[in-house]
Amino acid sequence: MGQLEVIFKAYDIRGRVDNGELDEDAAERIGYGFAKTTGDRQIAVARDCRESSPGLSEAFIRGLHRAGVAVVDLGEAATDVVYYYSGKHGIPGAMITASHNPPAYNGIKLSGAGAAPISAESGLSEIATLAASIDLDSGAVGGEVSKVDPTPGYVDHMLSIIDPERISQLAVAVDGGNGMAGVAIPDVFDRLDAELLGLFLEPDGTFPNHPANPIDPANLVDLVEFMRTSGADVGVAFDADADRAFFIDDRLQPISGSTTTAIIADWFLLREPGATIVHNLICSKAVPELVRAAGGRPIRTRVGHSFIKAVMAESRAVFGGEHSGHYYFRDNYYADSGTLAMLVLLQVISEAGVPLSELRLPYEPYASSGEINLMVDDRAIASDLVASRYAGEQIDLLDGLTVTWPDRWLNLRPSNTESLLRLNVEAPDPEAVAALVAEVKAVVPG
Repeated sequence: MGQLEVIFKAYDIRGRVDNGELDEDAAERIGYGFAKTTGDRQIAVARDCRESSPGLSEAFIRGLHRAGVAVVDLGEAATDVVYYYSGKHGIPGAMITASHNPPAYNGIKLSGAGAAPISAESGLSEIATLAASIDLDSGAVGGEVSKVDPTPGYVDHMLSIIDPERISQLAVAVDGGNGMAGVAIPDVFDRLDAELLGLFLEPDGTFPNHPANPIDPANLVDLVEFMRTSGADVGVAFDADADRAFFIDDRLQPISGSTTTAIIADWFLLREPGATIVHNLICSKAVPELVRAAGGRPIRTRVGHSFIKAVMAESRAVFGGEHSGHYYFRDNYYADSGTLAMLVLLQVISEAGVPLSELRLPYEPYASSGEINLMVDDRAIASDLVASRYAGEQIDLLDGLTVTWPDRWLNLRPSNTESLLRLNVEAPDPEAVAALVAEVKAVVPG
């Protein structure tokens, strides 16, 4: 039954398919557990383009049928398409994907009715227990499957949240990373004056051109070169399941998730003064500072989509952002969407009437390290050593270890999907960032 104790993470399910961590037996069990936990009679299912995804999807659907649930099969689609369909139709959704991980991985992202988040604290643990207990040798397997093309409704929904007529004739280079962005992005641009310059938009689960993980600068090289030769005004890079987006300005410089969060937050606050904006604790402190300066209310959360969605729903926040390129919208059922983030940013650029390289400047008062992955033998021991090094400083444990000084901060937290620690540092200038990074690395055993 795979390795259920390994593949259930804090806010999704993820594991290797090449070594049996996640197999079709496990997917069927998880489908059954998900159906029993939600109690709904119909569930939407989609998948990404990985070679293992069709088999896992079929197995997951068998598990849903074992529980007597009818299935809406959305086919190959982006994760935010599942959120849209779940939100609009008020049914749970499941996406077979390993997001940005390599082809040897796969996983399942689950949401409750109305795109409600599901995490270890809100259903995943119960699903795991039920998955381990079901006897697959007994019970009926047949059930109803309705195949639906969600793309037209999804595109209508995306464009209803922004004003497409206010997006000017920008040339937009879009790198789909051979993931799921290519399914709907051309249909989106068919409704805009902006020009789509497509790169690697053909879904291919082997990801033959580069890993579909745009948080790694190495995976933006192709897009930057494409922009250089095409003269694009802005670049957009999606991850494999297209729920995340990263942006490149007209001077071929990447924009951090924090800067994007601050720009979009400012745009929303002009329209809804006093609104609440949610950001995770890895975002630049420029984000809450700018939100307060614009008259908004910032709320700091843990890292992870299920956590930030829950806080957004509780606070009725209009927008939320993460350093990792996830952007959440109240009008999108509090769910994240890389496509919608792109559309809002294109409207911001168009309305400002200045290039993105100029627009970004007021939103970047600090220097940052970006996310640094540290390989360690024991994550708990390494974190404790860093905590001891900074004993007496301002420390909080909301998510990993955060140490804060008046003019700088660091966060060290375990990865949810990989056996490593992630370090983020922010300070007034690059030299101060480099010094603090070196200080932490000197403490952490290699």
